Amino acid sequence: MKYKRILLKLSGEALMGKKGFGIDQDRLQEYAKEIKSIVEAGCEIAIVIGGGNIFRGIQAEKGGMDRVQGDYMGMLATVINTMAIAICIRRIGS
Repeated sequence: MKYKRILLKLSGEALMGKKGFGIDQDRLQEYAKEIKSIVEAGCEIAIVIGGGNIFRGIQAEKGGMDRVQGDYMGMLATVINTMAIAICIRRIGS
């Protein structure tokens, strides 16, 4: 393997898969399997994930909500996605 460590940035929108919102479990499984194979090859991975599949602060602003509060909601969406990918990775034994 060329690198010992990598930073993987996953878009929250990528977790939607074929769905128009939320988290597609099939897509989540695909990512978890890919991550597992990279780890098994001897590479350490740090994962950064977005929350755009659940909420975007700019949407809140357009709806009349305070932009800062909307951004906080987007950060919570990021935490939800982080939990989802972590659970899936643990489930497959990575």
